[in-house]
Amino acid sequence: MSRIGKKPVVIANGVKINHSDNKLEVTGPKGSLSLEVTGDISVAVENNEVTFTRKDNVAKNRALHGLYRALLQNMVTGVTDGFTKKLDLVGIGYRAELKGNTLVMMLGFSHPIVFNAPDGIKIELPTATSVVISGVDKQLVGQVAAKIRSFRLPEPYKGKGIKYDNEVIRRKAGKTASK
Repeated sequence: MSRIGKKPVVIANGVKINHSDNKLEVTGPKGSLSLEVTGDISVAVENNEVTFTRKDNVAKNRALHGLYRALLQNMVTGVTDGFTKKLDLVGIGYRAELKGNTLVMMLGFSHPIVFNAPDGIKIELPTATSVVISGVDKQLVGQVAAKIRSFRLPEPYKGKGIKYDNEVIRRKAGKTASK
């Protein structure tokens, strides 16, 4: 049995889960998400808990068992609390500004980098060198943060680039002049 898959997902207050056929719809104060369950995984919603069971011990079903439980738990957390990722722009002249739902970044190139936020993602700028990405969908928040980070990855010599707030950049020693 999957250790994660056999744990029930507790439905928080204010969250409604609709289960029809093989589709789960989670609605909460921050929004709504849906999940389609495939394979031989069955879903039971009862007593403010959702449990997943699998019919057989095939490798594919064993993998999906824990996956669907984790996805549903992330959906419940997302519609109640939401998810955030913080990015720091490190470097001389590196800055960002927000124009509507568009993030415009100066990252040392000859041109500004323009990024349009997808639906369901909210971008905030507490300072000109920090970006906060928030939303309901954990996967989408992480994907948008990774996309923004990919415009200028942090480099190991000076530490310049876009890095996650809690990321530690391992620094390398540069060339040393011979004596």
